[in-house]
Amino acid sequence: MCSRSEVRTVPGKGIEGGRYFTGTGTFSPQPQKHDFEITLIEREKIDAFARESGLPFTAAHARRNLVTEGVDLNALAGKEFLIGEVRIRGIRLCEPCNYLAKTTFPETLKGLVHKGGLRAQVMTEGCIRVGDEVVVL
Repeated sequence: MCSRSEVRTVPGKGIEGGRYFTGTGTFSPQPQKHDFEITLIEREKIDAFARESGLPFTAAHARRNLVTEGVDLNALAGKEFLIGEVRIRGIRLCEPCNYLAKTTFPETLKGLVHKGGLRAQVMTEGCIRVGDEVVVL
């Protein structure tokens, strides 16, 4: 995982350079599925979990593609929205899994239930940049 100020998205693939873009991520489904294209998590949920658990949990630990602020991601499941110039469709919640618990802290399994972010589909090609606004369509 590495932080970037800008990423390029491609419909049907996700984020260029991402581990699921080419279908070679550890848990890549074959054929590729839209809910593996892009994942998002709220900064507020990361910070709340770290504070409440007392664990040094960070955005890097969360293993999501994008970290948002001031957006209720759960409310975007089933909706289309823009992040900068890129159109995205929220598919389903991105619940914590055993792999996340194994690579970070076992407490994530319970502590991030319904707070682990959103799985989404990339609808248009384009760039997403740090600071881009999320606009519900």
